[in-house]
Amino acid sequence: MALNKRELFLKRRLRVRNKLRSINDGRPRLSVFRSSKNISVQLIDDVKGVTLASASSLEKDLGVVGKNNVEAAAKIGAAIAERAKKAGVEEVIFDRGGFLFHGKVKALADAAREGGLKF
Repeated sequence: MALNKRELFLKRRLRVRNKLRSINDGRPRLSVFRSSKNISVQLIDDVKGVTLASASSLEKDLGVVGKNNVEAAAKIGAAIAERAKKAGVEEVIFDRGGFLFHGKVKALADAAREGGLKF
């Protein structure tokens, strides 16, 4: 049975999230969302059910409003790493959702690693 792009994305997202639940160890989850116009990331504590920090290309102080390219993703990765350190978080689990680890998602992850996050 042929699946459309949305169904394949949802299957991939479920597979990634189920894997993350099994290896969680109480670490916060760094969740990435990418749309056609913006990219955002949240640092989520699943035990308490709260968001510890977030960064988005919609924030004016980052200087990438409305941009969704590799450079914008790198700036957002650096911003989330800085905000995570302020929140006292150094180790996270990277949740790419259903997105492939390539391009913007990879640039965000690399910038977050360079900023000091371990995953």
